[in-house]
Amino acid sequence: MNGLFQEFQYIDLFPVTIYTVLYNLLVSFLCGFTISMVYRQIYKGPSYSVTYVNALIVLAMITSIVILVIGNNLARAFGLVGAMSIIRFRTAVRDVQDIVFIFFSLSAGMASGVGHYTVAIAGTMFISLVLVLLSVFNYGQTRKREFLLQMSYYTSDDNELAIEKILKKHCSKMKLVNIKNLGSDNLLEAFYHIALKDEKRNSQILSELTTSKVIINANLYFDEDDVNPPTY
Repeated sequence: MNGLFQEFQYIDLFPVTIYTVLYNLLVSFLCGFTISMVYRQIYKGPSYSVTYVNALIVLAMITSIVILVIGNNLARAFGLVGAMSIIRFRTAVRDVQDIVFIFFSLSAGMASGVGHYTVAIAGTMFISLVLVLLSVFNYGQTRKREFLLQMSYYTSDDNELAIEKILKKHCSKMKLVNIKNLGSDNLLEAFYHIALKDEKRNSQILSELTTSKVIINANLYFDEDDVNPPTY
């Protein structure tokens, strides 16, 4: 039984030719390039990386080569697993969507590597279409987003009343989440979570705050990744 198993390891069920390698690399490149283009179009976070976009293309091609090398040989498979285990990836992936695109690129490369070109191309096109549609229609986004309002002002009863009046005028919901003294007894920096009554008029609240002679500086953060205020 052991001898039969060892002989099976050396049976070349999928003979690799130069044309096979080139076809696999070409299909994996096209799939990886499509995936990277989709990522560029739908990414909305604050930490866009050019190297990550390029890596999506190369990752699909490398995965295709790895699958070709393994073939049906279990010894090669375990050997590559051992070799890969010495690599330490210390770069933290901030966005869940980035992880999804890594698996997307790996899957396209694996399909190309085993010669399932139809699966690789059709799967890449269909999943890319789904991702674009989800982005266009903002699927999963809450109807009312909470924003982070940061402002610096000199504290006094009159100023507090003026700020509260402006916030109540434009906000359906507001909550003070953090406040910091800026080195002076009456100079403060405050952070509010707010929900605007009309998100299309978000610039108006900033205009009223900064022209009220009460606020020294005011900023409104729109990205969901910036909703959490800094801690001190």
